[in-house]
Amino acid sequence: MTKPTTTPAQALDPLAAGFDTGDRTKWLALVDKAIKGAEFEKKMVSKTLDGLRIDPLYTRTDALPGTDRSAPGHAPFVRGGAGALERGGWDIRQFHSGNDAKAINEAILEDLAGGASSIALHIGIPGAALALGENALDTALDGVMLDICPIALIAGEATPEAASELEALWASRGIANETRRGHYGADPLGALAMSGSLAEPLEDALTRSAQLAARTQSMPNVTALIADGHAYHCGGASEAQELAVMLATFVAYMRACETAGITPDKAVPKIAVALAAVADQFLTIAKLRAARRLVWRVADAAGAGDAAGKVQLTAVTAWRMMAKRDPWTNILRTTIACASGALGGADAITVLPFTYALGKPDAFARRVARNIQIVCKEESNLGRVADPAGGSWFIEKMTDDLAKAAWGLFQEIEGKGGMAKALLAGFVQDKIAETAAARAKAIATGRSELTGVSAFPILGDDGVSAEPFPAQTSKPDARPVTAPSLTLARLGEPFEALRDAADVHEAATGQHYEVFLASIGAVIDHNIRSTWIKNYLAAGGIAATMSDGYASAIEAATAFRASGLSAACICSSDALNAEHAEATAKALKAAGAKLVLMAGRPGDKDAALKAAGVDQFLFAGADAVATLAALQQRL
Repeated sequence: MTKPTTTPAQALDPLAAGFDTGDRTKWLALVDKAIKGAEFEKKMVSKTLDGLRIDPLYTRTDALPGTDRSAPGHAPFVRGGAGALERGGWDIRQFHSGNDAKAINEAILEDLAGGASSIALHIGIPGAALALGENALDTALDGVMLDICPIALIAGEATPEAASELEALWASRGIANETRRGHYGADPLGALAMSGSLAEPLEDALTRSAQLAARTQSMPNVTALIADGHAYHCGGASEAQELAVMLATFVAYMRACETAGITPDKAVPKIAVALAAVADQFLTIAKLRAARRLVWRVADAAGAGDAAGKVQLTAVTAWRMMAKRDPWTNILRTTIACASGALGGADAITVLPFTYALGKPDAFARRVARNIQIVCKEESNLGRVADPAGGSWFIEKMTDDLAKAAWGLFQEIEGKGGMAKALLAGFVQDKIAETAAARAKAIATGRSELTGVSAFPILGDDGVSAEPFPAQTSKPDARPVTAPSLTLARLGEPFEALRDAADVHEAATGQHYEVFLASIGAVIDHNIRSTWIKNYLAAGGIAATMSDGYASAIEAATAFRASGLSAACICSSDALNAEHAEATAKALKAAGAKLVLMAGRPGDKDAALKAAGVDQFLFAGADAVATLAALQQRL
């Protein structure tokens, strides 16, 4: 008897011995059968807003050379920085904003007792944040063990002053330089992009920020500057754009430090990096991994490659993905984003509370935010393994693609004279605005869905409210530096505006927008389309009167007349619409309908259906925001 031959894979896994070795050609044949001859590229391949390709299947042939030999904590640090194995997980950072120092102190102590390990503190904006020079910082941090709890300042243009106050507080409490832990967060270029102006010449702002890097050289656990990509993400940046502007900002701050006499190996660890974490877990993981590779590349070119492993990378769950309507879905979004940040190797993660888009988070919202991190870290043990996504052919390929796309845009920015000149000329802002417009169009046309906002919205009160954030009380004087500002917007704002308009209408008239659904046939015939149109209308604050269906046009018209409504929508399968829609439209008009809609495309019956009384066709792929706004006016 001859001994059967086995492949290496079968030898390693006896379970595979009974199966044929995978073959891409056979797989493609099966795919072609499943998609019934449709074009593979259109049906099975998708692309990011950066134009990066996402294939349905990745194999060993997609593996990148060298990734099997890369190790966490070693250049190019794609698999994590120098502390990737030692830190035992990431820093759970809780964000606090407000102008009541005592209330903030209570919230901070509650968060720290509940599992948070560091604090991000909003300070220096009159009225909207903790005040400077009034012992507010001392009060807010009363009882906080500053030798073990890092404090990250979010102070905008007031960062140098806020940093001085924090240093004075450390000194008053006897915290030695080597045990101080914190992040000053100086980011004058980010402040310029966000607000469109600065209160001092840009060169002076960069010089003052670089001086912070010089002051913190004796503080090994304190960073001075931050290259914050999340700020641009709020303005609509894609993943590659966010990486590119982060990198261009990082290089600008390295140059500012060099001008101040700080060598690259001393400057690089003093510049932290922040990026947005979104609900697309794969893109987030790849983006964070690509960030470390990009930072290493510029640091290495400056002779400070080893120092790149010390750069602190913070992930913040994206502000722009947060929704006001049905904010409970934000818990799902931020949970996925938090896990993605952890799997991508973030050193610190900030989870925005689920009510953040509504206003100041209460104790419950803050508890949910920190518990998301605790579950990911302590129960799911996501921080116990360095770079768990490493080796995945898809993640490795997307990391490489993102790094290359970001590097190309970074070179364009450098070609404009660097980040500062690119911002002053509006180059970066224009690039991001184009991407934001494309994304908004995809959401409006249904190619990209927002759960609870544009898809499966819930009408009525969702039971969630929040106290508004305090507003800035002083208006800036004439400012010496101006630039086009980023247009900051959350993804769901256009649909939320429709819902707000519907609420105003109901408050003024005592009646909500409502459409009668003339569903022809049995439930099995019309359920898919009836459910779609119900959700479609609800995204614009318009209710739909549902039923099990009507056997005839006359029966549907009779029910419509009894409803007392003025608008109706014909909805059923394409086959039943083709057979009954004309008669139903005539019957509805005869029953007093002032507006007759039809869910579905008319096909070659457009003229006949319009002649029968159909005023408008509603179908996927059209601009839902514009369509629903017009419907509100007609209703």
